[in-house]
Amino acid sequence: MLDFSSPMHLILIILVIVLLFGGKKIPELMKGIGQGMKEFKKASQVDDEPEKKAPEDKSSEIKVSEKK
Repeated sequence: MLDFSSPMHLILIILVIVLLFGGKKIPELMKGIGQGMKEFKKASQVDDEPEKKAPEDKSSEIKVSEKK
């Protein structure tokens, strides 16, 4: 297997990435990845919220319907 723990390997990988994508595209790619992670985290928190909320009080709905 390949061992990427050497600093020379990491430098080589970074150089290949820069050559493939160019210096101007890398910040755009990182920004897109960051926004995707932010949206994923936000969506996972929204899914958890309904479980944490207390059930709504139905008595107010009954009182309103009785007045009609």
